[in-house]
Amino acid sequence: MAEINTLKHQIRQQVLHWVNGIHQAWSWLLQILSQVDLFTRSFLLLSTLMLASLGAWVLVFFSLEMGPRAAQMSQRIATSVNLTLTTLTYAPSKERRDLLRTLSLREGLDVYARTGLDVIEPLPSGRYWQRVAKLVRTQLGEETILAWSVNEVPGFWVSFRLNHEKYWLAFERHEIRLTGGVEWLSWGAAALLLSLIGAAFGVSYINRPLARLARAAHLVSKGASPPALPETGARELRTLNNSFNRMARELHQANADRTLMLAGISHDLRTPLARMRLEVEMSNMSDVGRQAIDQDLAQIDHSLAQLMNYARPASLEPQVAINLSKLVTEVIERERCLTKHAGGTLSATIAPELHAQVSATDLRRILTNLIENARRYGLNPAGIPELNVTLDGNSQSIKIKVSDTGPGIPVHDLERVRKPFSRGNSARTGASGTGLGLAIVDRLLQHMNGNLSFIPRQGGGLTAQVEIFILQSDG
Repeated sequence: MAEINTLKHQIRQQVLHWVNGIHQAWSWLLQILSQVDLFTRSFLLLSTLMLASLGAWVLVFFSLEMGPRAAQMSQRIATSVNLTLTTLTYAPSKERRDLLRTLSLREGLDVYARTGLDVIEPLPSGRYWQRVAKLVRTQLGEETILAWSVNEVPGFWVSFRLNHEKYWLAFERHEIRLTGGVEWLSWGAAALLLSLIGAAFGVSYINRPLARLARAAHLVSKGASPPALPETGARELRTLNNSFNRMARELHQANADRTLMLAGISHDLRTPLARMRLEVEMSNMSDVGRQAIDQDLAQIDHSLAQLMNYARPASLEPQVAINLSKLVTEVIERERCLTKHAGGTLSATIAPELHAQVSATDLRRILTNLIENARRYGLNPAGIPELNVTLDGNSQSIKIKVSDTGPGIPVHDLERVRKPFSRGNSARTGASGTGLGLAIVDRLLQHMNGNLSFIPRQGGGLTAQVEIFILQSDG
């Protein structure tokens, strides 16, 4: 009983080992397929099915061919032996040698005398050759000897007896065996090549409209207007392309309407603000009241500018890489003057000659918003902004860090401050604002394959880090 339980346990462990192996192989296959495009995936799957079908077809064909081929060859061997035996029986003794020579030259039948000293190599153990041997013995008698070689002479040797004389009848092996492997290999390779070419064309025909749609959708996600997709082909593709074209037209019209609306709002609101500033300056009110109203108007103007920036769409990605080091240096020079005017300092560490294919306008907006946010809310205990900006990168990404020495942001507020019209705690909101600065940065980074993260600064303060994964090194 213990041996049976041990055997069951071993079988169970072996089955579990096989199942885990199959599961790992399947997971590995799925992981590989997830890394390739739709064309490659479809081509690999279709090619695998074709290879499996071709292999099964070859096995079935050989299985079906072996029986008829063995019967045909055995009948030929038996007929040749009987014909040779009859010829030798009725031919005069003095003419047998010439007759055997004629059979050898014309019919390929070589007859040799058989002795007890002959060295015989048996037939191979393959199913086909054993089946031929069985059928030959059935027709010629069980005493018939079949050999693969006699006295180290290769061939297909069959023994027969004429009265008391013993003979061998030798056949060429290639005349008896199944169809040659080289011939089948050439035909199989040709069939496989044609199948793979057909699979490639078929998958390409199916995948081409999807690839075209994917490129157009990518352009739409970047804010561009792709050319209209052809509304031809299968019914499902016509419906899909028609819907996408209609969606793209509506999005383009919505963007145009939004641009027009933003321009109108900017003009219609800022004109009264400028007029109010002029009226306040010309009024007889006190300096304190005039300053208070002027601050309120400045706040309204700033809030309006932030709202316009948030509503403005992201710029299109340029076709060539821009010099990030030069762009960031220009932004920092301008922001350093504003920071100095506010009584603070702005230092910078810029890696030289960094290039990337990103929108200069959007990157300028991102950096400006981060520096302005740090200047407004990252004041040190003395109420002075101390800022530091670093730009660094490698062959895969660029990193821009804006650090301050302010009170920082609590961990539970880090995600909330990214949302529109959200602000941090009261310690970081001593200045007024719209709560759109970080939301603008986050929205623009979504179009640039980047992300925004916040890192507590050693010694107090906060570091806002922008990482963009599209760096291209300049030679």
